[in-house]
Amino acid sequence: MKRIAIFASGAGSNAQKILAHFKTGNKVEVALIVSNKPNAGVLNFAKEYSVPTLIIDREKFLKGDGYVAELQAAKIDWIILAGFLWKIPVSLLNHWEKRIINIHPALLPKYGGKGMYGEAVHQAVITANEKESGITIHYVDEQYDHGATIFQATCPVLPTDNAASLANKIHALEHLHYPVIIEKEILSHSA
Repeated sequence: MKRIAIFASGAGSNAQKILAHFKTGNKVEVALIVSNKPNAGVLNFAKEYSVPTLIIDREKFLKGDGYVAELQAAKIDWIILAGFLWKIPVSLLNHWEKRIINIHPALLPKYGGKGMYGEAVHQAVITANEKESGITIHYVDEQYDHGATIFQATCPVLPTDNAASLANKIHALEHLHYPVIIEKEILSHSA
């Protein structure tokens, strides 16, 4: 059984889809929910699915040991980012090399980098008159939104779209693909 930790900062809709996907699995389990916000909505999903939580402090995470000991104590094999807004420190990258996955709400390498999340990404795509957008599931490295791409899916950007309507299309792609791709990626490395 591979144990994953989901890192999330917000409402947790992607985390909820991942929790539901692995609820009855026998090869991958969500063993920990990690959040940098003590009132994040994702913590409600952790409670609903009876998954332990870890609230992290910015100083210790970014300038300390990155909570490596706590993650190792929980026997975490993979780290999955689901709307987690802090940059992942080198300590975690070293311990979980090529075992940290993120999802980005645009087609990287475009519209990535520091500050490119949520509505800012969708507005940038619309402002640039792009004809399509989508999601990128990728490995995490030392730079924001830079690691090797695992999977992309696209959706059209219509002249009538605004940031909110595009966000809805992107969320649908995330919810459809992220849990499945996580599972495929983890199991392909376990074979």
